[in-house]
Amino acid sequence: MLFYRLKMLTTFTTPLCLLMLAMPAVSLADPPGKSVQTSATQEILLAELAEDENVEDVEHSEPRRSPTEAPTPEVIPAAEEAAPVPKPKRSAKPKKVAPNIDLKEVAPAPTPEPPKDPAIQESPGTEEPVVIDIPEDKAPEPEVKGPQPAKNLALLGSEVLPGTSTRLAWSSGIQIAGLSQPTPVLVVNGVNAGPTLCLTGTIHGDELNGIEIIRQTMYDLDPEKLSGSVVGIPIVNLPGFQQGSRYLPDRRDLNRHFPGRPNGSLADRIAYSLFENIIRHCDMLVDIHTGSLKRTNLPQLRADMNNPTVAEFTRGFDRMAVVHSSGSPGMLRTAAVDVGIRSVTLEAGESHRIQEHQIKAGVNSLTSLMEKQGMISRMFVWGDPQPVYYNSAWVRANDGGILFSKVKLGAKVTKGQILGYVADPITNAQYPIHSNSDGRIIGMAVDQVVMAGFAAYHIGTEAKVPGE
Repeated sequence: MLFYRLKMLTTFTTPLCLLMLAMPAVSLADPPGKSVQTSATQEILLAELAEDENVEDVEHSEPRRSPTEAPTPEVIPAAEEAAPVPKPKRSAKPKKVAPNIDLKEVAPAPTPEPPKDPAIQESPGTEEPVVIDIPEDKAPEPEVKGPQPAKNLALLGSEVLPGTSTRLAWSSGIQIAGLSQPTPVLVVNGVNAGPTLCLTGTIHGDELNGIEIIRQTMYDLDPEKLSGSVVGIPIVNLPGFQQGSRYLPDRRDLNRHFPGRPNGSLADRIAYSLFENIIRHCDMLVDIHTGSLKRTNLPQLRADMNNPTVAEFTRGFDRMAVVHSSGSPGMLRTAAVDVGIRSVTLEAGESHRIQEHQIKAGVNSLTSLMEKQGMISRMFVWGDPQPVYYNSAWVRANDGGILFSKVKLGAKVTKGQILGYVADPITNAQYPIHSNSDGRIIGMAVDQVVMAGFAAYHIGTEAKVPGE
């Protein structure tokens, strides 16, 4: 009798437990009509990790328009014409004067930021600043022929005096208090007035060539011979750099979140802080990258050649091919162009490596750009004109296995030529990969294990320079 009652109790208890477990899911489920509405408006919390920015950026790019296909600009009445994006306003309160230093000298290691009072919002500055009162703007002086003297550059809560170079510190202010390490910002403010050029590197933490390109470019500048100012941020994604990772600690791609949001995800907040505190002060921007996911790039520019201002901007780079790419939403250069800043992406080499040849090409191109913009004047030997690639496409592997390339980066190829082959290590079968057009290898994967559909070779085809 006892065993019979226990058996009956078990028989009734099991369905009852299953029913109780299912009740929360049923009660929390939304009605069918409400579910559709929620999915349409609900914010996506997890960012999709793209296969590869280099591949996605090209394949999803808006096609280049011919001059006859250019859209007719809409005539806007003067009263309704949009005003230009204003530059950040100067603060009326006293600024910190940044010390004049030699950027080549060894600097002390940055110390973690002390915990801040949440009620006090301060902008990061430099070490041991001197506080002075900035005089109010005086009456306009008569025009003087020749180079105009530069003004103080207000950046990150500091004033960089004309004819000086300094090292500032930028912090997004989102790290754990006491563990926050500021990112160095190199600034050279010339004695003469001119445009502000900004250089950003390592937005992806495993792309190292940009660090050295910016370092060598900045350290070679003489503020006494510079017209305008140059701002360099060698390592934007400091957490990713320290971990050797392309992404941020939350696995988001920072270059898909610009111009950012102050109350969004971690990537949104970092992007917003960088964009508002530094990028908006720029007149020109060069964002430096490398290939990713074991791919390498011939030194090249990525630019929206449908934008006449950007197309003209690309003419200043020496020894640099140009690939048309309209840019993806959230990219730094796309957000910068949207606010009127002439911007391009400079691709050079591959990730996780320091490549001297690629670095030299990047430094030469930036030096050429500054000379073209009238920022520097020096004896400079121009290289042979490089073809400009507006049209390009990736060739994908149709089979999985081990990739062995037969061509090298920069090689000229013809349609149907074998670029490499994929070997199946199990069956010993070999599958050739053929070029789909005439052109030049401007990007390619290093030999590695690949799957079917892997983008292996980036082929660029020649086109005319804008305006020719």
